[in-house]
Amino acid sequence: MTDENSTNTAINAANTVGTDAENTDMHTNTAQAAAASEAGAVSQQPHRSGFVAVVGRPNVGKSTLINALLGTQVAITSSRPETTRKVIRGILTLPQAQIVLVDTPGIHRPRTLLGQRLNDMVDASLSDADSIAFLLPADQEIGPGDRRILSRLRSEFAKKNDDGTWSWRVPVVAVVTKIDLLSRGELMTKLVQIDQFANFTDIVPVSAKDKDNVDELVRVLVGTIPEGPQLYPTEQISEESKESQIAELVRGVMLEELTDELPHSLAVVVDSIEYPEPEEPDEEDDGEYEEGDESEQAEPEQAESEQQPEQQPQQPQKARVSISIYVERPSQKPIVIGHKAEHIVRVKKKLRTPINRIVGMKTKVDIYVKVAKNWQSDPKQLDKLGFMMQ
Repeated sequence: MTDENSTNTAINAANTVGTDAENTDMHTNTAQAAAASEAGAVSQQPHRSGFVAVVGRPNVGKSTLINALLGTQVAITSSRPETTRKVIRGILTLPQAQIVLVDTPGIHRPRTLLGQRLNDMVDASLSDADSIAFLLPADQEIGPGDRRILSRLRSEFAKKNDDGTWSWRVPVVAVVTKIDLLSRGELMTKLVQIDQFANFTDIVPVSAKDKDNVDELVRVLVGTIPEGPQLYPTEQISEESKESQIAELVRGVMLEELTDELPHSLAVVVDSIEYPEPEEPDEEDDGEYEEGDESEQAEPEQAESEQQPEQQPQQPQKARVSISIYVERPSQKPIVIGHKAEHIVRVKKKLRTPINRIVGMKTKVDIYVKVAKNWQSDPKQLDKLGFMMQ
């Protein structure tokens, strides 16, 4: 691609970015005028649905972007690399489309069996994808990890032409993240570099932190998925089970709680969620009537008040959530637990509200710290902890 074409592409991409104030004014001025025509246009457009794999190096903001697109947290975020260990599907339902965003572990050179299995998860996710969102951070240079991912995508989703260029078999969109860290001039230079890096289907600069240009990214992604019916109920935003959601929340909070200690030696499993048994109806209040009771029913309210002690208000029942945190060595247990269990106490306090929301009622959380020796390189332990072969 020529420098002139790259510059034009960068200018077009940069022009999609605007301040929140500009976007607000634009929507305010045009909303009423466009409402009727937009409703008609949406009804005439074919419905689209499909899977978009979100890929990139570790710590480029994949989970943060997906949470921003969905407007809620479905994937844990952290300043640490290699935070995501599960393939998490977030579901964005629009009037004319449904996008299933597949948050994948960061593609990296594996150092353990766990790392290899995480890469295997990425391979499985890519094989089902209708399009790819390749995240490239605006504040970092294009490096060996990015080139390795590009080579991998080309080997699976592109063909090399006679003139040496590549043609994609599925749309591959470059998503330039963290643009809030650059000036407009710096962003222009970065977009030119990315356009010269590969012939992407489209380039979209975004800031998930500031929600800048997120709507434009949604518009572009909708255009990359095929026509098809809605795949999930409108209200569903994730495929994750309650157990998986809670386990990821616990791990995310533990990552921040432990600062630089043991971030990747931890695995979290929710062993059980036990709901309280429904209360049995009181036999005395079951409404049944027996012959011969008339003489005992005179002035019942007065008799009850004189004979029965005042009943204490019943405490609301709680669900019980049992969670196991696994470390690789016995010496790591006291680090996780903390002095006088301070880490566990703080984690439970931070998670009380989100766990209650997931379970659907108040909960009592029990956390146990256990040892699974060298679990990151033990196939049986990995299977037990949920990192199954794809």
